[in-house]
Amino acid sequence: MRLLCIFLFLFSAYTWAETEETSAPVTPKQPAEIAQIKTLNKELKALLNESKTSQGSALNVVSLQLINKNEELREVIAELVTRSKENEDAVKPYHSFVLDQVNNQVTFIEEAIAFLTKKVTSDEQALESLGDEQKLLTQKKVQEIRSYVQRLLSQQWTNYHWLSDLGVDTSKQKNVLINNIEHKLEFLSASLTFNSQQEQTLNKQLKAATDSEKGSLQLLHILSERQLTSDLANMQAFIKLADQMSVDTADYKKQIFEQTGNVTNDLLNVAVLLSIARNNLENLSLWVVENAPQMLFKLFVFVVIIAVFRILKNITSKMVKKGVSSPNLRMSQLMQEFFVSMSGKGVFCIGLLIALSQIGLDLTPILTGFGVAGVIIGFALQDTLSNFASGMMLLIYRPFDVGDFVEAGGVSGKVSHMSLVSTTIKTFDNQILIVPNSKIWGDTIKNVTHERVRRVDMVFGIGYSDDLELAEKVFNDIIDAHPMVLRQPEKTIKLHTLNTSSVDYIVRPWVKTEDYWDVYWDVTREVKRRFDEVGLSIPFPQQDVHLHMADAEAANIAKK
Repeated sequence: MRLLCIFLFLFSAYTWAETEETSAPVTPKQPAEIAQIKTLNKELKALLNESKTSQGSALNVVSLQLINKNEELREVIAELVTRSKENEDAVKPYHSFVLDQVNNQVTFIEEAIAFLTKKVTSDEQALESLGDEQKLLTQKKVQEIRSYVQRLLSQQWTNYHWLSDLGVDTSKQKNVLINNIEHKLEFLSASLTFNSQQEQTLNKQLKAATDSEKGSLQLLHILSERQLTSDLANMQAFIKLADQMSVDTADYKKQIFEQTGNVTNDLLNVAVLLSIARNNLENLSLWVVENAPQMLFKLFVFVVIIAVFRILKNITSKMVKKGVSSPNLRMSQLMQEFFVSMSGKGVFCIGLLIALSQIGLDLTPILTGFGVAGVIIGFALQDTLSNFASGMMLLIYRPFDVGDFVEAGGVSGKVSHMSLVSTTIKTFDNQILIVPNSKIWGDTIKNVTHERVRRVDMVFGIGYSDDLELAEKVFNDIIDAHPMVLRQPEKTIKLHTLNTSSVDYIVRPWVKTEDYWDVYWDVTREVKRRFDEVGLSIPFPQQDVHLHMADAEAANIAKK
């Protein structure tokens, strides 16, 4: 395909080589660019003659040399035009010569564009009848031709500027070229939209296709992707050319951004930003008009479902609370609170999921996300989960309940509140201690007030010289006279230990758990008072110190 372009170029180059020598006057003071142009035209003619006898890769090399040589020629023409613009008198004798060179370039590009456009149309029409592999190759060649056409159009725009600098009115030619570029941009915009939708459709079909269908669909998808890439490249090139012509390309730049998502300097253009904003507002307004009634109805249904399940939550919590509070179940306070809380929250969660499904939200990713999040949170909150597990064990085995006096986790006090994570204990001096359940479950738990009846263990000592029967009588009288002491189980009053300085009695009456400390303090006080009345002593530790001195030492001391 490149060779066809080159042959057309060779024809034009040959024409220039034949005509340029007679069109320029020969003077000793002619500009250096004139001589360069003549030399380049001779070289182009020589390469043309060489191409006629070349074949294969050699012909490709000669063709590439011709293209490069013509580029050199254009650079020299550009320098000469610039000099003519800056100093018209210096280049005036050669004005017609320079003008002929530029007109040769204009004629060549017009013929080349017409030929290549016709070739692209022919190849695209034949594309459908080709095999799969040939389609890919032909598509690549078509893209190469289009790229060359874009390059020629850019050069033609430069040619028109050269003619303007040389005093030729090219406004009509420029307007024709601008209209041509605008037409191509509109066509490319429509093609890009169509091919983008086609690629998305093929991508969806490919995902749902069977193994037997994937082969042909993959090829179609590759062709579609290449066509989409080609459209993007062509549009970007034409946008660049249109910017040189001061054509408004904001909408096309916006389309490129929406298609690729690439942030470029074009987005800093106010017109592009306004176009994107305007398009988004239009899309939003259309979406609101089309979906607002349906969304409002779904929102109404969502609110109604949430309200209904909030009522059901309260009803369920009350019913469960009434059920677990039955004396026959003998549930702990923690277990009651757990069932009441979880039942209400469970009902509300079900209602929330139903409400979300009614507004069109797919619950599968949400539930999957909850599962993944649960694993992650589980690793992050190992200690908390350990406390939770310990709370469940406390809930199941019920070693204590709210209101019990316990010694657990290294602290002692009254249990004021329990949760699945921690236990709140209030000490007798009104301090609040929050103990993690894992620490409580992993240690010894002493429930002081679990039973309804407790034994008060007290020890009282009397002197060795005191009357044992009198002491026992005093103890019995005090215990029997106290109204809070239970008759069953029976009390225990026994001589327990012959201590170093006292004879110790154990006094163990049985009382209700809530009367424990009242009985303890009352009996202790009454024992002291009655012992004083009857003359019984309460011994306390004491030591006798005896000093022994020799007689001689005493006499010496007396003499002194």
